[in-house]
Amino acid sequence: MAEFKNPNQQGGGDNKSLLVMMVVLVTVFFGLQYFRAKNNPQTVSPNSTQSATSGGQTAAQPGMSAAVSSQAALPLAAGATAGSSVPAVQAPAESTTVVENELYRITFTNRGAQVTSWVLKKYKDSDGKPLNIVHTDAAKKFGYPLSLYTYDTALTTGLSQSLYVASATGDLAAPASLTFKYSDGGTQVTKTFSFDETYVLHADVEVTRNGAPVRALINWPGGFGDQDNASAYASGQLDVARNAKEEHLAAKKVSGGETLNGPFDWAGTSDNYFAAIFLPDSPETATVATLHNTLDVAKTIRRTGLGSGAPAKGAIEVPILGAALGDKSGHTQTRVYVGPKAVNVLRSIHATGNTISLEPLLDFGFFGPIGKYLFLALQFIHAHVVSSWPGAWGWSIVLLTVLINVVLLPLRIKTMQSGLKMQRIQPQMDAIKERYKKYKATDPKRNEMNVEIMKLQKDNGVNMFGGCIPTLIQFPLLIAFFSMLPKVVELRQSHWFWLPDLSSADPYHILPIVMIVSQFLVQFYTPSPGVDPQQQKMMAFMMPAVSGYMTWNYASGLALYWTIGNLISIIQQSVMNRTSIGREMREIAAKRARRKAGTPTTISGKR
Repeated sequence: MAEFKNPNQQGGGDNKSLLVMMVVLVTVFFGLQYFRAKNNPQTVSPNSTQSATSGGQTAAQPGMSAAVSSQAALPLAAGATAGSSVPAVQAPAESTTVVENELYRITFTNRGAQVTSWVLKKYKDSDGKPLNIVHTDAAKKFGYPLSLYTYDTALTTGLSQSLYVASATGDLAAPASLTFKYSDGGTQVTKTFSFDETYVLHADVEVTRNGAPVRALINWPGGFGDQDNASAYASGQLDVARNAKEEHLAAKKVSGGETLNGPFDWAGTSDNYFAAIFLPDSPETATVATLHNTLDVAKTIRRTGLGSGAPAKGAIEVPILGAALGDKSGHTQTRVYVGPKAVNVLRSIHATGNTISLEPLLDFGFFGPIGKYLFLALQFIHAHVVSSWPGAWGWSIVLLTVLINVVLLPLRIKTMQSGLKMQRIQPQMDAIKERYKKYKATDPKRNEMNVEIMKLQKDNGVNMFGGCIPTLIQFPLLIAFFSMLPKVVELRQSHWFWLPDLSSADPYHILPIVMIVSQFLVQFYTPSPGVDPQQQKMMAFMMPAVSGYMTWNYASGLALYWTIGNLISIIQQSVMNRTSIGREMREIAAKRARRKAGTPTTISGKR
């Protein structure tokens, strides 16, 4: 730490003025602290000031009416008096209401006016059953979707256990509206949900205590029903968009119980394939509470790879991320999207008052723009070429790979021509290197060698980076595929021959093995002029090993793309090796190898 010296101790100065200044600073500091504590509520608990009674008495927490189940006997109406003029509104028994359209089937319970089941009809779980997007284990422990989150634990628990009066029970077909009301004389709650034919519903929530508004946020406590393996839990993230700029936070960057102030275009949580996102009616006054819990899933998590998906052994703690959205006024109105991260669906849903859509929820990483256009090309091929084929998404990957390699073919030919030019001048380059061999690497003379080599290459039209161009183009494509495939819900559970799911690893590891062999053959057939033979041998084994490791337990769609690309490269290279350019390259390489080995060149002559 830097040392600060008092100038008044080094040659006079007015010590009294320094003392007065310090007293003033200390007084101002503590005065500001007192002022903030007196006039500003704590950010952790905006409702803490509401627990006092209107008459200034100590906050009383009487139990709920006896008509409510004993499980719901928790404090709600702080300061409610027996003579309250507000009538009690409580249901005598628990009931359910089912809201349904072509996309979902949502089951509400009047206990807490919350959702116990949210089935997405177009998607299946890992057992082939309709997907319930509610993570039942997480919900039992941390709360159910569309419950209320407050900054008073007792109030939150009470609101989730109270028996509300529902405007309708049984089955409702969307478009429809469903209202839940509750009152115990002091605390009043109204929750209204409106439904249409889309994945989006509208929520209107208002909670008051003794007439004063309570900061009650509409809640998605965390987790999704498709999370049944380690990678699915690891993909959970908090998604926020402010002023048309989105942000995706991994679990390690999310603090539980933190309150974020708006404006928010939208905010919520998601995993690789599904999302629960709030789109507030009043973005400027919206606030978001971030939720981060952990859950032991040892009894429910599935192993990846070959097998029936037996439960893992031992305690396994995974992050469960959630989010709750409210309005500073205490009256929360927001749309809620719960559904797939399908690009066509997300693109059609926009934030209130602006043009930003939910499409940025699809985050493909650093090479995201490339990944996006690769998927759009994949989607186009699927829709217009192979939609009726069995295993259509797999064939889409195959055809897109063929198309990419056809586009890159002229670059391969150009690379081969550049390689031939390099081989032709290789003896001259070797001669230059031999002349400068006696100089150390740090000697300035070495720069003269580089200048001569570059001049030789330029005079002969050789581009030293010519052989790298196809690799430089293919590498971003490969990484974009690597990032895109496990995040595309359209590929989820899409089969292709023996592959049950293109977004998951090959259960038999057939594709990775074929890919390793084909990668070796690519290295074997592709000439590498100017490359040291030892380095060439090392690459011939290292590249297949690295690619095999990358695809062994990764999305089989990546292995399919890589394997098909390798097989096309082998065919293309085999044909090019039979051309005049290929024959000349082999002859030059053979002469160079014999010369290095010390084998004299055979000269045919007359007998």
